[in-house]
Amino acid sequence: MSCIFCRIVAGEIPARIVARTDRAVTFHDVNAQAPVHLLVVPVRHVEAVRDADGAEGEALLGHLMRCAADAATAAGLDASGYRIITNTGEDGGQSVFHLHLHVLGGHPLTWPPP
Repeated sequence: MSCIFCRIVAGEIPARIVARTDRAVTFHDVNAQAPVHLLVVPVRHVEAVRDADGAEGEALLGHLMRCAADAATAAGLDASGYRIITNTGEDGGQSVFHLHLHVLGGHPLTWPPP
C-alpha cells in the first residue's frame, strides 16, 4: 500500500487523529496552512471527488462534509468561521491522490486564496 492516507487510516503511519467513523478519519495536517488545518479522508481509497459516484459516493461525500463540519465545531471554529476545500487533479492542487477535505480556520482567510 503506497497511498499515504491509506497508510494513516490503517495505522501504519502515525497521525494526530481528531475523529474516526466507520467511513472517515479526521486528523491534523502535518503541513498546516492555517492555525487549524485538519484533513478528512474516507477510509476506503477514492482518488478524488469526481470518483465518488452513484448513491454510495454521494452518501460518502455527505458524510465527509458532516465530519468536516463536526471537526470545525470541535476545534472551536464556528464563531469565527472556516473553510472546507477539496482539490481534484494536479491543476486543482491535489498532491495526494486520495480524496480528502481540508478544514482551515483560526485566522481570517482571504479570497481568492493566495
